Amino acid sequence: MADAHSPTSASDAAGTQRVDLVLEGGGVKGIALAGALEVLEERGYRVNRVAGSSAGAIAGALSTAGISGATMVKILRETDYRRFKDGPFYTRFLLGKALSILLHNGIHRGDYLTSWLQQQLTTHGRPDGTGTFSDLLYRDPEPGLEQEDDTQFRLVLTASDLSAGRLRFLPEDADDLGRSPEQLTVLEAVRASMSIPVFFRPVRWRTATGKSAWLVDGGLLSNFPVSVFDRPEGQEPRWPTFGIKLSARPETHLGVVNKISGPLSFAKAVVDTVTGFYDRMHIESSHSRARTIFIDTDAVRPAEFDLSDEDQEMLYRKGRQATEDFLDGAAGQEAWDFPQYISRYRSPHSR
Repeated sequence: MADAHSPTSASDAAGTQRVDLVLEGGGVKGIALAGALEVLEERGYRVNRVAGSSAGAIAGALSTAGISGATMVKILRETDYRRFKDGPFYTRFLLGKALSILLHNGIHRGDYLTSWLQQQLTTHGRPDGTGTFSDLLYRDPEPGLEQEDDTQFRLVLTASDLSAGRLRFLPEDADDLGRSPEQLTVLEAVRASMSIPVFFRPVRWRTATGKSAWLVDGGLLSNFPVSVFDRPEGQEPRWPTFGIKLSARPETHLGVVNKISGPLSFAKAVVDTVTGFYDRMHIESSHSRARTIFIDTDAVRPAEFDLSDEDQEMLYRKGRQATEDFLDGAAGQEAWDFPQYISRYRSPHSR
């Protein structure tokens, strides 16, 4: 692949195609994202910018550090996910879990995950990195063309700000949270984005005014901000933005079906409806579906950290197969064609 750190054109002389990616979160399902990235690289796509939450944040941090999809697959296959459950010893028991939630608003510290990610970035990432977003400043790759959007960095991670009741895009929103965007570390942003409520302790930052900001998994408000890199209305994209979603292709006009049989299932239905509504509004638009790779990972739960080798292989294979089907076409699915996508959905006469 061409050097991912210094893109110079939408398509270079070797035929490498630039692509922006939006990666859905999904806890341990991240190996499916790595399988998808591996196929895209094999087909000549070069990652330009990445947005993601939770597992998508981790994959995005690895990718924008210059770590290939094949290396990412190797890393994730060798990872013992059980070590991510790093709560105090008493959290091995149900009462201990409840106590940890009561005392810390979450069961596990998340320290092992951040140290694990640091090790991967240090071992496999580019050697001259500072670990901050200053390494990931973004400039429009076409000389003389002014940048058209507000995206200042090659990596954009989402976190849910419980104190302000809003979605945060990091590092762009770091100023509001008492941080300098360029000096914010990638590890800090990933730790906030992957804080699965209850499972991991939330991240607490101090805002510029000294108030507390409690940050949890970006997927609580938006797990799939597919339009984050889109050009302004009426302007054709110069290269594709692919979404990679860790769920099966949705039926048009249908949300998530929740069976309600009691108070617990009712509470779950409320949470599923609230957390998925924003993203469903986006994915139900035809142009969003047309550029999204849907990977059916519903057989695995996001917090299933005792994942078997067989399930890891299944997720990886599904990630690869879904991406190959998206690019080449499959039963009931056209092959990806960027000019055709623009003509149908993004050119002025298509509106």
